[in-house]
Amino acid sequence: MRIHPLTVAQLRPGVSDLGVLCPKSWLEFTGEWAPRMDLVVALDESVAASHAPVFPGNPALCEWNLANPLADDLSEPERLRLFDKVFWQTVRQLSAFIEAPQFDAMPGVSDAAAQCKQTCTGQFANL
Repeated sequence: MRIHPLTVAQLRPGVSDLGVLCPKSWLEFTGEWAPRMDLVVALDESVAASHAPVFPGNPALCEWNLANPLADDLSEPERLRLFDKVFWQTVRQLSAFIEAPQFDAMPGVSDAAAQCKQTCTGQFANL
């Protein structure tokens, strides 16, 4: 599996070593050997809590419903614009998430994720 070329084009200006990037299966994050996560961000409703696998440590799940730039009915110029739009939506949502008040006096990432669990679904949507 490879990263889509339009994704690479979006990342190229900010990532010095694109060779380290690769798509990953959920299986990499669900087994007993998986890294512990405090937060999982689903990028569309098909990965909503009811469809998500069980991750070790029961991390918080946020849903950021972004448009699918790989949808079949897009022309190439529309696809290119949508890749750009989704990239910048993701940047804005990550920035807003990092700057959210619950992270100001964060005693530990786990505590922040637990606090976020109740409120993060949709909290940062449409930024």
